[in-house]
Amino acid sequence: MIITETTGYSDKWIEARLKGILDRKKLTDVWKANGIKQNYEYAVLTNEIYQEWSGMKASEYKEYKNIRKESLRDNMTDVEVALADLGEIATRELAKEHKPYGLKANKEIAKKGGHVAKVAREDMEKELGKSVVSKENALSYQYINQKQLSKGSNKKEKDKN
Repeated sequence: MIITETTGYSDKWIEARLKGILDRKKLTDVWKANGIKQNYEYAVLTNEIYQEWSGMKASEYKEYKNIRKESLRDNMTDVEVALADLGEIATRELAKEHKPYGLKANKEIAKKGGHVAKVAREDMEKELGKSVVSKENALSYQYINQKQLSKGSNKKEKDKN
């Protein structure tokens, strides 16, 4: 995905997102070296990180933000992106250090990496006095229920007749 200023993202957000993409690639390379091969295994490990720091799996987080097919990270606030990146970077460094092999051992490390981000999140929330996990989308997408669209166009057709 090419991210441009025309999509509504700030230069700072774009830079952080691109860095996150590179960091994610480094993490998946470490996982691959540690015996992770299947797509579902990468998803399981990612969910382990997200669950630990945010309290939600990626699918639950998308639902919380009311997004459907769009990228979760592309709809995170800068703080949420930083926490997701921190969880993944911590997981990568822990995996490099401890060299887990296979899904079960890597899940334990992913949870520990997510915990690093959780501690940072909780500390920030304590200082701010509010949650940093937000329902808002970076681009403020708004969805219209397909039924409402259908009803609206059906009504227009009836009004014409």
